[in-house]
Amino acid sequence: MRGQALVVAFVMLATSPVASAREARPDWLRRIESGDVALEAHTDSSGRGGQVRAMIDIAAPPQVVWAAILDCERAARMTPSVKRCTVLSRDPSGRTELREHVVKWSFLLPALHSTSRLTLEPYRRIGFRCEAGDIKDCEGQWLLEPLGGGRATRVTYENRATAPFGLPNGVTTMAMRRDVPAALRALRRESVAAAR
Repeated sequence: MRGQALVVAFVMLATSPVASAREARPDWLRRIESGDVALEAHTDSSGRGGQVRAMIDIAAPPQVVWAAILDCERAARMTPSVKRCTVLSRDPSGRTELREHVVKWSFLLPALHSTSRLTLEPYRRIGFRCEAGDIKDCEGQWLLEPLGGGRATRVTYENRATAPFGLPNGVTTMAMRRDVPAALRALRRESVAAAR
């Protein structure tokens, strides 16, 4: 199951508007201000999918974090299950992209292809929705909020995804709980290195 949440993390628009980081619960603020990742994940009513919301502070400007999230070359470094990331098309205004990801969750499972449409609001929001491929049911968003006069960024990630094949109840959520924090820590590592 390793990688489903990571695909989700780097491929895919939230089902409802995300609260601003300023509206985060006090326990979340304590966690992220201490350098940890705040996370909540729930199984959906069908039992085949899950929803996740996570938050992290990164000591890099929003522009740097934005570039790291969208950089296909970095996708495999931040998410080992991602084997290929390809931008299939980009509109002339730079506000939408169509991307394909190929992921391999484990040696026991086949590689999966997912095509998603990204909606881009530069340096503030990246929305995504699965449109084709093996993973058809996902949507989520990344929100970037500048901190410290733009020297740092509070990143909120949300996603709702359904597994592409039958899995035991809660497996998707379990993968999200494990993989999304790892992906956010990798995003922080890549962003901080790029900001130096």
